[in-house]
Amino acid sequence: MGIEDRDWHRDAQSEREKQRQMDDTRARFAVFSSKHLGEKAISPTRTGLIPMMIFWCVVMGLLYLLMTHYLKPRQAQVLANGDLVIKRSQDGHFYTTGIINGQEVKFMVDTGASLVSVSEAFAQKTRMQGGVPTTFRTANGDHPGRVVDGVGVAIGPVRVSNVKVGVGLRMGDDNAALLGQSFLSKFDITMGKNQMVLRAR
Repeated sequence: MGIEDRDWHRDAQSEREKQRQMDDTRARFAVFSSKHLGEKAISPTRTGLIPMMIFWCVVMGLLYLLMTHYLKPRQAQVLANGDLVIKRSQDGHFYTTGIINGQEVKFMVDTGASLVSVSEAFAQKTRMQGGVPTTFRTANGDHPGRVVDGVGVAIGPVRVSNVKVGVGLRMGDDNAALLGQSFLSKFDITMGKNQMVLRAR
Protein backbone atom coordinates (compact mmCIF):
# COMPACT_ATOMS: atom_id res chain seq x y z
CA MET A 1 0.00 0.00 0.00
CA GLY A 2 1.49 3.32 -1.04
CA ILE A 3 1.52 6.61 0.92
CA GLU A 4 -1.41 8.02 -1.05
CA ASP A 5 -3.49 4.88 -0.37
CA ARG A 6 -2.76 5.11 3.36
CA ASP A 7 -3.78 8.81 3.42
CA TRP A 8 -6.99 8.02 1.58
CA HIS A 9 -7.77 5.14 3.95
CA ARG A 10 -7.11 7.39 6.99
CA ASP A 11 -9.32 10.19 5.58
CA ALA A 12 -12.14 7.73 4.88
CA GLN A 13 -11.94 6.40 8.43
CA SER A 14 -12.00 9.96 9.79
CA GLU A 15 -15.12 10.80 7.74
CA ARG A 16 -16.85 7.61 8.92
CA GLU A 17 -16.02 8.48 12.52
CA LYS A 18 -17.42 12.01 12.13
CA GLN A 19 -20.60 10.63 10.56
CA ARG A 20 -20.99 8.11 13.38
CA GLN A 21 -20.61 10.87 15.99
CA MET A 22 -23.21 13.03 14.20
CA ASP A 23 -25.68 10.13 14.05
CA ASP A 24 -25.07 9.42 17.72
CA THR A 25 -25.69 13.09 18.64
CA ARG A 26 -28.92 13.20 16.62
CA ALA A 27 -30.17 10.04 18.29
CA ARG A 28 -29.43 11.42 21.76
CA PHE A 29 -31.19 14.71 20.94
CA ALA A 30 -34.26 12.86 19.64
CA VAL A 31 -34.44 10.79 22.84
CA PHE A 32 -33.99 13.87 25.03
CA SER A 33 -36.64 15.84 23.08
CA SER A 34 -39.25 13.11 23.21
CA LYS A 35 -38.55 12.46 26.89
CA HIS A 36 -38.47 16.04 28.22
CA LEU A 37 -40.26 18.18 25.63
CA GLY A 38 -42.76 15.76 24.13
CA GLU A 39 -43.08 14.33 20.65
CA LYS A 40 -44.14 17.67 19.10
CA ALA A 41 -40.83 19.26 19.98
CA ILE A 42 -39.08 17.05 17.42
CA SER A 43 -40.79 18.94 14.54
CA PRO A 44 -41.12 22.60 15.67
CA THR A 45 -41.72 23.86 12.13
CA ARG A 46 -45.02 22.02 11.82
CA THR A 47 -46.35 22.95 15.26
CA GLY A 48 -44.92 26.48 15.50
CA LEU A 49 -46.31 27.95 12.28
CA ILE A 50 -49.91 28.49 13.40
CA PRO A 51 -49.04 30.09 16.78
CA MET A 52 -46.55 32.36 15.00
CA MET A 53 -49.18 33.44 12.48
CA ILE A 54 -51.68 34.12 15.29
CA PHE A 55 -49.06 36.14 17.16
CA TRP A 56 -48.27 38.34 14.14
CA CYS A 57 -51.97 38.82 13.34
CA VAL A 58 -52.53 40.05 16.90
CA VAL A 59 -49.51 42.37 16.69
CA MET A 60 -50.64 43.84 13.33
CA GLY A 61 -54.19 44.27 14.65
CA LEU A 62 -52.92 46.18 17.70
CA LEU A 63 -50.71 48.38 15.52
CA TYR A 64 -53.67 49.13 13.24
CA LEU A 65 -55.87 50.11 16.21
CA LEU A 66 -53.13 52.31 17.68
CA MET A 67 -52.49 54.09 14.36
CA THR A 68 -56.23 54.56 13.77
CA HIS A 69 -56.59 56.13 17.20
CA TYR A 70 -53.44 58.22 16.78
CA LEU A 71 -54.45 59.59 13.36
CA LYS A 72 -58.13 60.08 14.18
CA PRO A 73 -59.15 63.75 13.76
CA ARG A 74 -59.72 65.43 17.09
CA GLN A 75 -62.41 67.89 17.99
CA ALA A 76 -61.22 71.49 17.82
CA GLN A 77 -60.66 73.07 21.22
CA VAL A 78 -62.93 75.97 22.10
CA LEU A 79 -61.33 78.59 24.32
CA ALA A 80 -63.19 80.68 26.90
CA ASN A 81 -63.28 83.66 24.49
CA GLY A 82 -64.92 81.52 21.79
CA ASP A 83 -61.81 80.98 19.65
CA LEU A 84 -61.50 77.63 17.86
CA VAL A 85 -58.07 76.00 18.11
CA ILE A 86 -57.23 73.24 15.61
CA LYS A 87 -54.01 71.30 16.21
CA ARG A 88 -51.62 70.47 13.38
CA SER A 89 -51.47 66.76 12.55
CA GLN A 90 -48.31 64.70 12.07
CA ASP A 91 -48.63 65.04 8.28
CA GLY A 92 -48.62 68.84 8.52
CA HIS A 93 -52.34 69.33 7.79
CA PHE A 94 -55.10 70.52 10.12
CA TYR A 95 -57.96 68.10 10.82
CA THR A 96 -61.01 68.32 13.03
CA THR A 97 -64.35 66.65 13.43
CA GLY A 98 -67.49 68.65 12.70
CA ILE A 99 -71.13 68.50 11.67
CA ILE A 100 -72.77 69.19 8.30
CA ASN A 101 -76.59 69.10 8.26
CA GLY A 102 -76.59 67.01 11.43
CA GLN A 103 -74.11 64.41 10.11
CA GLU A 104 -70.65 64.01 11.65
CA VAL A 105 -67.78 64.63 9.26
CA LYS A 106 -63.96 64.61 9.32
CA PHE A 107 -62.75 67.98 8.09
CA MET A 108 -59.39 68.74 6.54
CA VAL A 109 -58.82 72.49 6.63
CA ASP A 110 -58.03 73.84 3.16
CA THR A 111 -57.55 77.60 3.14
CA GLY A 112 -57.09 77.50 -0.63
CA ALA A 113 -60.52 75.96 -1.28
CA SER A 114 -63.33 78.40 -1.96
CA LEU A 115 -66.03 76.08 -0.60
CA VAL A 116 -66.70 73.53 2.05
CA SER A 117 -66.72 70.39 -0.11
CA VAL A 118 -68.18 66.91 0.35
CA SER A 119 -68.71 63.78 -1.72
CA GLU A 120 -71.99 63.02 -3.47
CA ALA A 121 -72.47 60.00 -1.18
CA PHE A 122 -72.20 62.21 1.91
CA ALA A 123 -74.62 64.76 0.40
CA GLN A 124 -77.17 61.99 -0.16
CA LYS A 125 -76.89 60.91 3.49
CA THR A 126 -77.57 64.46 4.68
CA ARG A 127 -80.34 65.06 2.11
CA MET A 128 -78.52 67.91 0.36
CA GLN A 129 -80.73 68.15 -2.69
CA GLY A 130 -80.64 70.47 -5.67
CA GLY A 131 -78.01 73.12 -6.04
CA VAL A 132 -76.40 74.86 -8.98
CA PRO A 133 -74.50 72.60 -11.41
CA THR A 134 -70.84 73.50 -11.74
CA THR A 135 -67.43 72.12 -12.67
CA PHE A 136 -64.80 71.86 -9.96
CA ARG A 137 -61.26 72.47 -11.09
CA THR A 138 -58.89 70.50 -8.89
CA ALA A 139 -55.29 69.33 -8.98
CA ASN A 140 -56.59 66.01 -10.31
CA GLY A 141 -58.53 67.60 -13.15
CA ASP A 142 -62.05 68.90 -13.70
CA HIS A 143 -65.00 67.21 -11.99
CA PRO A 144 -68.71 67.90 -12.43
CA GLY A 145 -70.64 68.75 -9.29
CA ARG A 146 -73.08 71.18 -7.76
CA VAL A 147 -73.11 73.98 -5.20
CA VAL A 148 -75.76 73.84 -2.47
CA ASP A 149 -76.51 76.99 -0.46
CA GLY A 150 -77.98 77.40 3.01
CA VAL A 151 -76.19 74.45 4.67
CA GLY A 152 -75.48 74.41 8.41
CA VAL A 153 -71.85 73.68 9.35
CA ALA A 154 -70.64 73.35 12.93
CA ILE A 155 -67.36 72.69 14.71
CA GLY A 156 -68.02 71.99 18.35
CA PRO A 157 -70.41 74.64 19.69
CA VAL A 158 -69.56 77.08 16.87
CA ARG A 159 -72.21 76.92 14.15
CA VAL A 160 -72.44 78.83 10.87
CA SER A 161 -75.67 78.85 8.89
CA ASN A 162 -76.14 79.47 5.19
CA VAL A 163 -72.80 78.01 4.15
CA LYS A 164 -72.23 77.18 0.47
CA VAL A 165 -71.15 73.57 0.05
CA GLY A 166 -69.64 72.01 -3.05
CA VAL A 167 -70.97 68.51 -3.72
CA GLY A 168 -68.98 66.08 -5.85
CA LEU A 169 -65.62 65.94 -4.10
CA ARG A 170 -63.83 62.64 -4.71
CA MET A 171 -62.26 61.30 -1.54
CA GLY A 172 -61.41 57.85 -0.27
CA ASP A 173 -63.70 58.30 2.74
CA ASP A 174 -67.31 59.40 2.19
CA ASN A 175 -67.34 60.97 5.67
CA ALA A 176 -64.37 63.22 4.88
CA ALA A 177 -64.73 66.83 3.72
CA LEU A 178 -62.72 69.95 2.96
CA LEU A 179 -63.25 72.95 5.21
CA GLY A 180 -62.96 75.81 2.74
CA GLN A 181 -63.47 79.57 2.64
CA SER A 182 -67.29 79.48 2.60
CA PHE A 183 -66.89 78.63 6.31
CA LEU A 184 -63.39 79.96 7.09
CA SER A 185 -64.15 83.47 5.76
CA LYS A 186 -66.41 84.04 8.80
CA PHE A 187 -63.31 83.98 10.99
CA ASP A 188 -59.99 85.74 11.41
CA ILE A 189 -57.38 83.01 11.09
CA THR A 190 -54.07 82.96 12.93
CA MET A 191 -51.55 80.29 12.02
CA GLY A 192 -49.01 79.11 14.56
CA LYS A 193 -46.33 76.47 14.39
CA ASN A 194 -48.53 73.70 15.71
CA GLN A 195 -52.03 75.15 15.66
CA MET A 196 -54.55 77.24 13.79
CA VAL A 197 -56.81 79.67 15.65
CA LEU A 198 -60.18 80.73 14.23
CA ARG A 199 -61.69 83.85 15.84
CA ALA A 200 -65.23 84.91 14.93
CA ARG A 201 -65.44 88.34 13.29
